[in-house]
Amino acid sequence: MPYFAIKHLHITAAALSIIFFIIRAYWSVNGSDLLQRRVVKILPHVIDTVLLVCGVILASMIGPNQPWILAKVVALIAYIGVGTIAIKRGKTPKTRGVAAIIAVAIFFYIVGVALAHSPLSWLATKPL
Repeated sequence: MPYFAIKHLHITAAALSIIFFIIRAYWSVNGSDLLQRRVVKILPHVIDTVLLVCGVILASMIGPNQPWILAKVVALIAYIGVGTIAIKRGKTPKTRGVAAIIAVAIFFYIVGVALAHSPLSWLATKPL
């Protein structure tokens, strides 16, 4: 697959991932039974696997020794940790809601890093 096709698939998977995360976080905060549906339990893993595989392929094509790629990986680990609190591990709706907001903020930091190719994310002066 050429670089731009993989990049497009990566971006599409990222968009689907955050949309689905926000929906699931909303359901988690509101205690919805929809979180228990089989498709809701499986689909995020499929989307996130595509996202991660594409990211690894792109990093290998670009060269992994880029500071911004490391920033994305570190932020991704934080996003996953906070995201699990938002969806599953948060004991109260308030805790899950706050974790969801933090997770979305981390996600948008990652997007800024990807666009700017800088760990400074949206604060980088490099033009997009």
